Amino acid sequence: MEATVYNQKGEATGEINLPESVFGLPWNVSTERLVHQVVVAMTGNARNPVAHTKTRGEVSGTGKKPWKQKGTGRARHGSRRSPIWVGGGIAHGPRNDRSFERKINKKMRAKALFAVLSHKWKDGEVMFVDDFALKAPKTKDAKGILTSLSKVKGFEGLTRRNNACFLALDGKNETVSKSFQNFGNLELGQAKDLNPVDVLSYKYLVFTNPEKSLAALSARAK
Repeated sequence: MEATVYNQKGEATGEINLPESVFGLPWNVSTERLVHQVVVAMTGNARNPVAHTKTRGEVSGTGKKPWKQKGTGRARHGSRRSPIWVGGGIAHGPRNDRSFERKINKKMRAKALFAVLSHKWKDGEVMFVDDFALKAPKTKDAKGILTSLSKVKGFEGLTRRNNACFLALDGKNETVSKSFQNFGNLELGQAKDLNPVDVLSYKYLVFTNPEKSLAALSARAK
């Protein structure tokens, strides 16, 4: 498989061979289930519960029986801290000590990523850019690059408002990061740290320095 490589002006400058193991996986029932399993596990592992309620054993209050069991004509009760009393504990409420963590092994995570990349590639939503030549951090220059790349056929939505693009850099680049950090419709990261949630959260995926980025992805298949 060959992909077109563009420059920051949106002009085609050459082609690059894509590894079959990364961009050539079929999308079928088994891969779909694997991707779902990995995404659910990753989002669960990222959860940080905040809401917290107290049970009947944690709320303040007396443990004395409100009234005797029989003879009053009223319903029997054993505690004022019962969930059916005002000021009592909460039954089945949210707890911040609950864990949503699930285990994902490296091979599962890698295969799910490659399946998503393959699907996105077949849908024409992956772009390769040779490099971003930015001399200094400047949002105006970054916006010009996005505008130029959006002129490429099939990538007109790069400038849309929400979840437009995930920009996968070949390595750390403060100039590029600072130039693009003010855009709310895209996210930056490194190709070596790419995961299925990042890829699925955005419409387009743009790689910089394709050779180095693809080498980092291929290394995860081993």
